[in-house]
Amino acid sequence: MSENNNEKNVTGSPYMFQTRMEVRDYECDIQGIVNNANYLHYLEHTRHRFLRNKNVSFAELHEKGVDVVVARMDLQYKVPLKCDDEFISCLNVTKEGIRYVFKQDIFRASDNKLCIRAKVELVGLRDGKLAMTPEYDVLLA
Repeated sequence: MSENNNEKNVTGSPYMFQTRMEVRDYECDIQGIVNNANYLHYLEHTRHRFLRNKNVSFAELHEKGVDVVVARMDLQYKVPLKCDDEFISCLNVTKEGIRYVFKQDIFRASDNKLCIRAKVELVGLRDGKLAMTPEYDVLLA
């Protein structure tokens, strides 16, 4: 699977975006599974790749005083990833008032097992103050 809008994931459900990544050995704990905190990195990296795919520059908008920051996360860990596992990270995004709500799933590529399901809510800031950020509305197209 490649980074591609409207591509269907391994389960046949549509996602706005998905990307393939691989677990690195230093991301695993003594039990040989990915440390729970590393999933946050995978989810964030997927959101950043999604921004790039939509030609949105996080850095350029920040320089203009426009930011989005995580306000809330709900994570459901399902099946652990292990060293060298390849996985597919998928997302959808909607806007609810001032919040951008990302629904993200990560699947182990070898058997299509759901590893984590996340709901990540981001809010917009303009010059450090809570505000609407129409510059990010392109993500919804």
